[in-house]
Amino acid sequence: MSAEEKFTKEEISEVGFAIVAYSGDARSDLVMAMNKASEGKISEAKALVKDAEESINMAHNAQTKLLSKEAAGDNMDVTFIMVHGQDTLMTTMLLKDEMKTIINLYERVNKLEGKDIE
Repeated sequence: MSAEEKFTKEEISEVGFAIVAYSGDARSDLVMAMNKASEGKISEAKALVKDAEESINMAHNAQTKLLSKEAAGDNMDVTFIMVHGQDTLMTTMLLKDEMKTIINLYERVNKLEGKDIE
């Protein structure tokens, strides 16, 4: 997209939908990661967190296109779906940080209790 081109409201909403979709995938992986960790399947939990991080990166890449245009001085039409996308991405990023802590805690507890860790 050249400097003269502007995102339409529909294109901004499409980016918002993409952010919601990628963030939703990440959130699902993170919830599954917590469940795996609670079962002592720490390796699987950590792999799911990595999958979630990839989805979060995809959401962030979609977002960056709009941020760079706005930073260049272009006015952007704010759409509800874009606001929802931003909210979903930020809460998912927070959830990722919390899941890493929870997984580490499950790992420590399992070690202290002498349980096998997968």
